[in-house]
Parts: sequence; C-alpha cells; structure tokens
Amino acid sequence: QVQLVESGGGLVQPGGSLRLSCAASGRIFSFNTMGWYRQAPGKERELVASIGSGRSANYADFVKGRFTISRDNAKKSVYLQMNSLKPEDTAVYYCNMGVLTTDLYDMDYWGKGTLVTVSS
Repeated sequence: QVQLVESGGGLVQPGGSLRLSCAASGRIFSFNTMGWYRQAPGKERELVASIGSGRSANYADFVKGRFTISRDNAKKSVYLQMNSLKPEDTAVYYCNMGVLTTDLYDMDYWGKGTLVTVSS
C-alpha cells in the first residue's frame, strides 16, 4: 500500500505565491510520472502539470509561466511552486504518482487533496 499526503494549501491574495508538497510512503520500488491536478467547484478534475522520471515537465496552458513542478525521488516527493496566483486558480489540488511497488506492480495513486483559495 502507498499513501500520498499533500500539504501547503491555504488562502492567498491574488498575485501571491504558494508551494505545494506531496510526500509518498509505503511499499515503493520506484516512481514513474508524477503530477498535480485540480478540481474547482462544479468542474471536472484537470491536469495542472506533470513531470516524468527523466524530469521532463508538461504544463496546462493556463499555468504556463506561473507554476513550476519539481520532484525529489530520494524524498519520495513532488512539488508545485505556484506564482502570480489568480482567483480562477482556486481549487482542490491533488497529487498523483505512478509507482512501481515492491511487488513489482505498476500502480497509480492519489492524495486526498489540499485546498488553495485565491481571494482578496
């Protein structure tokens, strides 16, 4: 079993910054792609950014130039630096990790989410 725990969400004013973290624990052999998704009230969950095992990153158009995703395999963690935040960035942000377990199964795991509210 693998658990993901996000942290770093909160209330921030427009134009401000937040850094989200997601740490994994459990029976992990290695990691594949890691990513951040978000879901705003009344909307579907959408991809924000992803980063491959080779550290190539992809971003949704609505965050390009403002958000940066990074990972630290040794710390079993993925991060999302969010700058120039806008009210429309308000959502629950979810961490996602592709994991090769110690039983050599490729599995996909989700965190429970952390709320980001951008408001004055």
